[in-house]
Amino acid sequence: MEQPKTPIEAVDLLERLYARAVSALTESIRRFAETGVPPTPDERALFRYPELRVTYLSGGRVPKLARAYGQLMWPGEYGVTITQPAYFRRYLLEQLELLVEDYGAELSVRISGSEIPYSFVLDAAGAAAFENVPAEDLARHFPAPRLAQVGDAVVDGLRVERLDGMRPLALFDAPRIDYSLKRIQHYTGAPWSDVQPWILFTNYQRYVEEFVRWAAAAVKDGPKGWALSCPGNVLIESGDPDAEAKALDAPWRKYQMPAYHLKTPDSDGITLVNIGVGPSNAKTITDHLAVLRPHCWLMIGHCGGLRHTQRIGDYVLAHAYLRRDKILDDRVPLEVPIPAIAEIQIALQQAATAIVGGGDKEELRRRLRTGTVVSYADRNWELNYNQERQLLSQSRAVAVDMESACIATQGFRLRVPYGVLLCISDKPAHGEIKLPGVSDRFYDSAIGGHLRIGLETIALLKQNRDRLHSRKLRAFDEPPFR
Repeated sequence: MEQPKTPIEAVDLLERLYARAVSALTESIRRFAETGVPPTPDERALFRYPELRVTYLSGGRVPKLARAYGQLMWPGEYGVTITQPAYFRRYLLEQLELLVEDYGAELSVRISGSEIPYSFVLDAAGAAAFENVPAEDLARHFPAPRLAQVGDAVVDGLRVERLDGMRPLALFDAPRIDYSLKRIQHYTGAPWSDVQPWILFTNYQRYVEEFVRWAAAAVKDGPKGWALSCPGNVLIESGDPDAEAKALDAPWRKYQMPAYHLKTPDSDGITLVNIGVGPSNAKTITDHLAVLRPHCWLMIGHCGGLRHTQRIGDYVLAHAYLRRDKILDDRVPLEVPIPAIAEIQIALQQAATAIVGGGDKEELRRRLRTGTVVSYADRNWELNYNQERQLLSQSRAVAVDMESACIATQGFRLRVPYGVLLCISDKPAHGEIKLPGVSDRFYDSAIGGHLRIGLETIALLKQNRDRLHSRKLRAFDEPPFR
């Protein structure tokens, strides 16, 4: 156990301990692959995550704070195992500086009892070097992922009783984060470290193509240090005259939910993920992206309009969600309300005003409806319309889709600010169903404007990021870290 005096010293120590553990683990695996010599007990004792602890004394300061995070609610010790501390350095420093400055908290760092699974430290190139070693042999001699150690108990409000009485310092510990980092790369086809803190979700490839053209132009003509990361580990750097062609040719079809990351030198860029159709994909990717603690995620997709006054190409700003997808009912009971995040709602409406009507509020009123969006898991919900009609009427729903309720509920559950702006592509309750010709005309005319609203929303949110992390997302007994 070491007791660094400042957050910088603490994070420096975390980086050294983590690097030492990873180096010892990879070198031992390499030796085993070459010679068959397994690690000794003393060597295996090095294969452990570092642990960060914060101690808040009972007689310490009790500041009155308005922010949603960085609060120590009870005296005692708080702790969490840490992975990838170099990547999370800025985040860790921000959180620790708040606790030290406001509460006089004391910091300590030690080697934890949690082993680092060998598969979490091997990248694709490194794993290829050991492909001739049977996985069962590696698992016999080296730490392997254990599902019993990976879970969301803290996220879901379950009380975790530790023998040492320590409270959780963060929502996610090291094994849970490492598990998700590997999943992000698997599903999206791009390095997890390229994910940016402002995330857009869509469910149509045409939005991706529009985003790629916009991002490629930004990289081609933008400042030095900008880059566009694409599926298949395709990286397009600033000044590349063929940026658009290279980005569009990236092998996105190989991946279930391809992602594109417009990277900036200050790591404040934008990520777009095509989650496809359905709430299952939406839950899968948000489960994993949440460990990176993004500033927000926004859904910009299509929906069916339920009001006769709506037109194809109009917009719906979701203020509430009728959850009929059943994907999160066991984690977030239906009686739990999912509130709108005011800062995001305002930014979405301001962006829509600027893009849709050129600042004309009357035009916006004709094109934009706010209200409840109902989400189904069944794309053919229309075949059950007679049974659903009364509920749709009682809920005053204005639109129907498949992913929005899950995106919002996951944001609420995982403490990530969220918002949903949908574009009406059909009106199933009024006989305007999706047909090929109508759909093509809609796509050609609506997608560009819709994407621009999402991008402008993020630009507005960046100006007000300190207020973005709403207290609506925090429970009465929360871990201190955002």
